[in-house]
Amino acid sequence: MKSNELLPGIADTAAGEVYDTLLETESFKLERIVSNGQCTPEGEWLQESTNEWVLLLSGQADILFEGDEEPLRLKPGDYVHIPAHRRHCVVRTDSEAKTVWIALHYRSKVFVRDDVGKLVTGVLLATDG
Repeated sequence: MKSNELLPGIADTAAGEVYDTLLETESFKLERIVSNGQCTPEGEWLQESTNEWVLLLSGQADILFEGDEEPLRLKPGDYVHIPAHRRHCVVRTDSEAKTVWIALHYRSKVFVRDDVGKLVTGVLLATDG
């Protein structure tokens, strides 16, 4: 068994954001994202096909959600849940220190009743295509 570290040895972000997949299964992906001043290109929106839970470990970031007038400011320890297909953009990340995110992308199972009233599982709300 081997342990890994989240913060030491973070890659250089001069060429752009760095995405490292930490763990992935068929129902979720856990990744570390490192930013240093990068943001979503102006006029573009991010819109994931899966739900996303994001935790900010270091740095700062501002995320604007479509329909909101002001961006949401995140500081270390803050987290936000972004439902699948919710349009958003990163309008700022810290350019003085690396901004380190942990992002959990996942699909939601819903429980539905069949025509007899039995609970049926396995229906996915958000899928990859």
